[in-house]
Amino acid sequence: MTALDLSVFGIYLVGLLAMACVFVRLRTTREMFAAGGQSPWWLSGLSAFMTTFSAGTFVVWGGIAYRDGLVGVSLIAVLGISALMVGWLLAKRWKRFGYYSAAEFLHDRFGRSIVQFYTWLQGTLSMITMGGAVYALSVIVTALVPLPEGHLLVDDATGHLSVTVVSLVLCVVIIAITFSGGLWAVLVTDALQFIILTVSVLIVVPLIIHRVGGAEEFVTSAPDNFFSPVAGEFTWFFLAGWCLIFFFKMGGEWAYVQRFACVPSARDARKSSILFGLLYLVSPLIWMLPPMAYRLIDPNADHEQAYILACQLVLPAGVLGLTIAAMCSATASMVTTQLNVFAGAFTTELYRGAIRPSAGQRELVLAGRIITLLLGGLVIAGALLIPRLGTYTGFILSSMALLTGPFVLPTIWGLFSRKIGLGAAWSVTLLGTVVSMGVKIGATEGGFFERLGLLGPITELLQRNPRSTDIVVGIGFPLVLLLVAEFLYRKESPGWARVRRHREEYRQEAAVPSSPLPARLCALSTGLVALLLAILGVISAEDRLIIGLFSAVLFLISAAIFYFAHRLRPRSDDANRSGDAQTTKPETEQPSR
Repeated sequence: MTALDLSVFGIYLVGLLAMACVFVRLRTTREMFAAGGQSPWWLSGLSAFMTTFSAGTFVVWGGIAYRDGLVGVSLIAVLGISALMVGWLLAKRWKRFGYYSAAEFLHDRFGRSIVQFYTWLQGTLSMITMGGAVYALSVIVTALVPLPEGHLLVDDATGHLSVTVVSLVLCVVIIAITFSGGLWAVLVTDALQFIILTVSVLIVVPLIIHRVGGAEEFVTSAPDNFFSPVAGEFTWFFLAGWCLIFFFKMGGEWAYVQRFACVPSARDARKSSILFGLLYLVSPLIWMLPPMAYRLIDPNADHEQAYILACQLVLPAGVLGLTIAAMCSATASMVTTQLNVFAGAFTTELYRGAIRPSAGQRELVLAGRIITLLLGGLVIAGALLIPRLGTYTGFILSSMALLTGPFVLPTIWGLFSRKIGLGAAWSVTLLGTVVSMGVKIGATEGGFFERLGLLGPITELLQRNPRSTDIVVGIGFPLVLLLVAEFLYRKESPGWARVRRHREEYRQEAAVPSSPLPARLCALSTGLVALLLAILGVISAEDRLIIGLFSAVLFLISAAIFYFAHRLRPRSDDANRSGDAQTTKPETEQPSR
């Protein structure tokens, strides 16, 4: 990257911080961790879409697309199917129960012990893992910034910008955004990142296709089976299992539940999930074309760097810096979401639940911000200390397949089942985790399964199909345990009565309309980015046409958002929390912004 790229990179990050500071005057934990239930459905959907983005999109899926072709598209497209299924089956149900976090629901449904276990274990592991994601993207970005020997920020081993420095900068920005503006800041910055990245990739695609000689040359020169939707370990069975994993992940993981909770009504929750799903159905081919085309340009590149290298090849100075900043921000989006979710869980379940039951809202907001800083320290620790065991791609694929079932399935099952209780939740979580990890470790080459003669044929089968094994064990075994528990339990769980009572109380609450402020902020920030690019176009003698086109598109998007934001008015039918025709109390709470 050039000095101009680095300048744009820095300006963009400062702008994100400024946007977060707009929401600094948060007054309640509901505002800080659930946006006061006032997020527009489209903002929630875009945020969920960007939350799934991270280093994984550019490093993991981009690397698979570079190496295996259309398989990278298939792996992302099934996420769209998963999100549509969640919208159809789960989103409205989550909102109708009226909880503002998954932790609150689990507390009533199963009890405090399982919530505290999930909070401590998942919170700690998630923060360290998020640090690993920051580190992984920092490695990719710094590959674009060579520095002279002896430079203050140079990594002597690589001759490039220090990974540690970039990781620390990104972590500080992430913590500051979440600390300042809570969920509101996360939602609005997600929307801006979506706009910038979408416009960026729409410019990269035709440029990279032109660089390889056009679409016809791209198709004819690609490796054999490059346009097959399945290949190698990524079989049709794996894709079906991957779709099921993400259905459970999006339907029960705390970060996604937060997106259902932060909108005004059950209908809005469904609409946000459907928007999320549609975006993942239509966008994967566009997103994955750059690394696929780069395979023809440099077939020997590091596959996990292919996405960044493709952008570097065709984007002009300034635009490249903005694109890289938005890519880093996409990873920041995932991390800020997890920070906000678990800061909320620690605040309500630990601080208010065990330390200060009588704490007022102002004190809880302050505690939430302090906890955000502490959890941010774990993110930094992960970014600095997490070892690179194997590849980041392998880690992501295996961890999702093995751990989604034990940690998420009891939550989703509890949304529907009247019978399972705390014992079943504990059994599925602990036994599911132990069995999943035991099979993963034991079935590896040289593992203890090989020393058990009777398991020889089974071990060989497991080793030949590692991805499918992860899915079957990680999802199948917890499902079997839950089915057995459902059959054995005869009485209704006390937790079901509590959540049913909470649902009835929630239906009587006053309506809260969505806030128009996020749309105005998105329009303003997009317009400022367009202005910055217009200035760059005047300064830069090269690629002025491309920079001007980029700027013009962003100006048009900004104007369109301003237009619709001006027309945005709270609707009375949005007050219906269940999505059905019913009468609610008159409004007693106005949008806080």
